[in-house]
Amino acid sequence: MVKKIDFLIEGDGVLRLKPTWVPRSFCRPGKRIKLHPDDYYVLGLEKGGIDERWFASTTWAENGPGTPEDEGLSYVVSADGKEQVLLRDMVDELKGEIIGENLWNKYRKWPMFSKFFDNAGPLPHHIHHRDEHAKRVGCDGKPEMYFFPAQMNNYGAEFPYTFFGLNPDCKKEDIKKCLENFAKGDNHLLDYSQAYNIELDTGWDVPPGVLHAPASLCTYEPQFASDVYAMYQSVLLGGHCVPEDLLWKNCPPEEKGNFDYLMDVIDWEANVDPKFKEHRFMRPIVDEEDDKHKEEWICYKSKLACAKRLTVYPGQTVTVKDGAAYGFILIEGHGKFGKWDVETPTLIRYGELTNDEFFVTEKAAKKGITITNESKTENIVMLKHFAENPDLKF
Repeated sequence: MVKKIDFLIEGDGVLRLKPTWVPRSFCRPGKRIKLHPDDYYVLGLEKGGIDERWFASTTWAENGPGTPEDEGLSYVVSADGKEQVLLRDMVDELKGEIIGENLWNKYRKWPMFSKFFDNAGPLPHHIHHRDEHAKRVGCDGKPEMYFFPAQMNNYGAEFPYTFFGLNPDCKKEDIKKCLENFAKGDNHLLDYSQAYNIELDTGWDVPPGVLHAPASLCTYEPQFASDVYAMYQSVLLGGHCVPEDLLWKNCPPEEKGNFDYLMDVIDWEANVDPKFKEHRFMRPIVDEEDDKHKEEWICYKSKLACAKRLTVYPGQTVTVKDGAAYGFILIEGHGKFGKWDVETPTLIRYGELTNDEFFVTEKAAKKGITITNESKTENIVMLKHFAENPDLKF
């Protein structure tokens, strides 16, 4: 059996990752994540459609009883595809050699993951718990950010608008009444929120404790390594219903039925912020640019997880350095990334290997990776997801 260190040696500190597909029983796939059309329900109707692909993940997907122990976890695979090992296990064994000593000493794990989240319809107005509430069920709070790459959004599906937070003039008793009416039909929670038209190639910062009902777009989501959430909206567009057990998801057993606890999960001031868009909306900010490439910060308002978009122009070669370990997903083009051939697939069968997702160790990132765009006409475009990154200065 190949030793874990051999995966590092093979790729000069760059690890090839196997696609990680995640179903959600309460969602309908938007079919923009390049999975073969016959495979969206390959895990069975009771599991639901595959509407997510997770990147650089050492986080288990909390999909209820019977969830496989490796659901949501990324596998490192060898160049010949014959050997594989969980990225989580590599980090546990090799520690700072993979993610850097600072991150390992602080978290004792790789503390983030990213995903493509792809649904035909909008999601319920829901919430991710803050640390104080998540820790009561043995989890961490979950800040996350959104980015909407044009390459992954050839259509907007049913509702390309996202509700964020609550209207500044709404009252706590109104929201509590909505929660109490969850099981009675449409609880009208969206009456107290505002939808924003989603602009491609822009992003939003979503701290824990903030309600949000994501648009029906394929969304790139860097986030802290946690899968805690609760659904606060009962009936969606088109009459699709949300199971009541999701209202109480990640709620301590002793608090179930306590609507005051659900209200306490809400960061009230952040939700009713009258300058919500000013404080949370993100346009790309150029970090470095020349005639060979451009690198932009696309998710930058959280210190716990952030992301860049790297574009290498046709026929160009560039060496790029970063101050921290990262994962990346290639969304356009083909070429070389260090020792690896990289390419953007058009169609992926469930279980099939690809050359579009990799993880770069801290040492390799700081040394620099030479990237060559072998196309004469098409850009290479990749999205790079980091945990804490000392290069983020704003």
